Amino acid sequence: MPNPTKAEIKTALEKKPDAVLEFISRDLGIPLRDVIDCLPQAEVTRIPATEFAAMMGELAALGQITFILHTEDIVLECKGEIPEGSFGRGYYNIHGESPIGGHIKAENCGAIYLLSREMMGRPSHVAIFCNHQGEAMFKVYLGRDENRNLIPEQVSKFQEIRTKFSASETAGAA
Repeated sequence: MPNPTKAEIKTALEKKPDAVLEFISRDLGIPLRDVIDCLPQAEVTRIPATEFAAMMGELAALGQITFILHTEDIVLECKGEIPEGSFGRGYYNIHGESPIGGHIKAENCGAIYLLSREMMGRPSHVAIFCNHQGEAMFKVYLGRDENRNLIPEQVSKFQEIRTKFSASETAGAA
């Protein structure tokens, strides 16, 4: 479908309200960001990329999460804690005792989205870091307990993060 309209994107989301957003993006031939931007406003908080380090710090405080790299070729999931990071040699570097570690080219981040929505029939909360082309660099999903239920303390903290960054974005726009 060449250049779908916002109405067409919203129709695709309505048909599959708990779909994996990358599937809708792929099916419509558009960047993930364009799909996210058509989600109901109550589900999405958009945060400027300039908040990259602050957001990573907030996510590091959550505890056990699921870190996902989702490309056309692989969906790689890693459970662990995000270590505190720092900038050096052009990267945001995360290292520690967690299985999650590496070097992120933070300058390639175009926007950060916090989503709270149903996914595959279950409530879900995720931070999606998108690059300048509108595709996911990586995603951070809140953790789940042994019964696959969200961890209430993390949900509460995630909502606090959404409120905090919503307030700062609103203040910056005033």
